[in-house]
Amino acid sequence: MEAGMYTLYYSPGAASLVVHWLLLEIGAKHELRKLDLAAGEHKRPEYLALNPNGVVPTLLIHGEPVAEAAALVLHLADAHPNFGLAPEPGSIERARYYQWVLHLANTLQPAFRTWFYPNEAAGEANAEAAKTRARERIEACWDHIEAHLARRGPYLLGPSVSAADFLLTMLMRWSRNMPRPATEWPQLGALAQRMKARPSFRLLYEREGLTEWA
Repeated sequence: MEAGMYTLYYSPGAASLVVHWLLLEIGAKHELRKLDLAAGEHKRPEYLALNPNGVVPTLLIHGEPVAEAAALVLHLADAHPNFGLAPEPGSIERARYYQWVLHLANTLQPAFRTWFYPNEAAGEANAEAAKTRARERIEACWDHIEAHLARRGPYLLGPSVSAADFLLTMLMRWSRNMPRPATEWPQLGALAQRMKARPSFRLLYEREGLTEWA
């Protein structure tokens, strides 16, 4: 395989979106392999051999499979340092960058899982309660990030965009049909508009065939 070649297993609008977006942002040569989640293609043996958890994304890096969207966000920013999407290793800004990526991955993303699949989290009888609690957790995260951006924005790390903002924008998109989408918070809404104005975002929508939240 050619040096720098990537192959992304994805589904439009899923957690693979941020990885696809970063590949476009950095102009990395890559191939796309679309999985039909409704048809269960992510649970087929040939895909489970690459990703035993049976979820997207999986990114082949020189033919080797690597999973977990947040891990791939961190890796791509480091593997392509010329784009300035991650602070200097060892710096306090790097620590804050890790903090935000892990907060988004460990606190906000799991709450979305509960929002979209409440039966999975709490069983049929408790699904509505689980969904209500998930919404509270998601909106509490927006409150927290909004206050941070008001103090230290306009991006998560201040004046410069980082890979963490790409992950945040994907998660904001997931809230688009919620009773209070993330864009109702002024700082978050402004960040979303700046990120959506990037040429890579328009290309992402074209490649994934997306229209909502354009």
